[in-house]
Amino acid sequence: MELHDLTIHELHDRLKRKEISSVEATKAMLARIEAVDPKVNAYITVTPEEALAAAEAADRRIAAGDMTPLTGIPIGLKDIFVTKGIRTTCASKILGNFVPPYDGTAVAKLKEAGAVIVGKLNQDEFAMGSSGESSAFGPTRNPWNLDCIPGGSSSGSAAAIAARTATATLGTDTGGSIRQPASHCGCVGLRPTYGRVSRYGVIAYASSLDQVGPVTRDVTDCALMLQAVAGHDSMDSTSVEVPVPDYTKALTGDVKGLKLGLPREYYIEGLDPDVKRAMDEAIETYRGLGAEFVDISLPHTDYAVATYYLIATAEASSNLARYEGVRFGHRAEGAANLIDMFRKTRSEGFGAEVKRRIMIGTYALSSGYYDAYYLKAQKVRTLIMQDFLKAFETVDAILTPVAPTPAFKIGEKTSDPLQMYLSDIFTIPVNLAGTCGISVPAGMSTAGLPIGLQLIGRPFGEETILRAAHAFEQATEWHMQKAQI
Repeated sequence: MELHDLTIHELHDRLKRKEISSVEATKAMLARIEAVDPKVNAYITVTPEEALAAAEAADRRIAAGDMTPLTGIPIGLKDIFVTKGIRTTCASKILGNFVPPYDGTAVAKLKEAGAVIVGKLNQDEFAMGSSGESSAFGPTRNPWNLDCIPGGSSSGSAAAIAARTATATLGTDTGGSIRQPASHCGCVGLRPTYGRVSRYGVIAYASSLDQVGPVTRDVTDCALMLQAVAGHDSMDSTSVEVPVPDYTKALTGDVKGLKLGLPREYYIEGLDPDVKRAMDEAIETYRGLGAEFVDISLPHTDYAVATYYLIATAEASSNLARYEGVRFGHRAEGAANLIDMFRKTRSEGFGAEVKRRIMIGTYALSSGYYDAYYLKAQKVRTLIMQDFLKAFETVDAILTPVAPTPAFKIGEKTSDPLQMYLSDIFTIPVNLAGTCGISVPAGMSTAGLPIGLQLIGRPFGEETILRAAHAFEQATEWHMQKAQI
């Protein structure tokens, strides 16, 4: 097995036994990026000098016996995380030249653990998109089929795992942006509970929905990554002071007696036949493992997409007001006055999807419409949250599809934003409820594209969904399938 094929825990074992060095592993990963990424476009910025310096430092730590599970491991970061001294673009022209003066908390925690950052990953611009197509640096391609989308907005985070150009990655999930690309690329993606991981140093899209999480090759790696970045942070007022358990201890492989809910609103007409087949097979696998199934209802699911696109766009309208060409990022030339400079800078710097969402959000917040749209959406959000809390009175976790279809062709839905928005229908409710969800490989379509299943847990119930995901993974071989690229 090539070094770039290894999981975190496999590579950790080899490093610990001194069979290889972090420098060797990092050089192998950089060579893999150079060979494969021109086809996939998962990276915006590759950082070989910084990576090799970090790898040398990791080797010194290992030699001194000061090793964590992530020491010396090559990791990629979605280009939404601010990184000291490394360009951070959020896949937008408006931040094309922005070099932050500090590291975000999640980045700092990975560095403290001794991880080696090999580069910054492509994404939808400002995390606004479901396909990876809205990046100012060109679309990311799905390593399973280069004509297909990898999912979004954390497109590069999932594509890099499938292409074996990072051992693990970090992404963000606002409406499914970790779980949906993980499903489309055949990897594991976890959105933790809101407040479980600090958002300090994450460029904001929708502050009440954004959450940091890992994308990995298997569930064990996912638990290790979450362990490293989870925890309270005084720099983030929405970070919650809840103890961080040892997530790997939850990976027992035992789900006997675990009650899994099947929400009728998710198993609907129009579900792709391949997705339905994968879900049916997954249910049978869990039955064989001793899990119990309960039919449940999440009655306000139909309102989730509309609610999300009011709240998210309103928050985006506010958050993106800071990009005006004065303090950082792109500034337009030849402006007649200050207002003209604002207008030209934002017109030149933002892409079409970002402009669309800013305009929708500004309208929803405008005088006379705030109560009718934004306030109403917040009330419906509370009802969606209550649906989940009621369901968790009778079940331990909820099993659903991640997306209604496997990955679609690049360009297939760009002319129809509503169709694109509906591709997040099964992931958005988790973000509105502020709870946790994980995507794990569960099948392949007849066209040879990966399909994921989603496990939704109660707030701060990551241990339960990791346990259930790990048991499924151990009972199947879907996570062992590799994209041939």
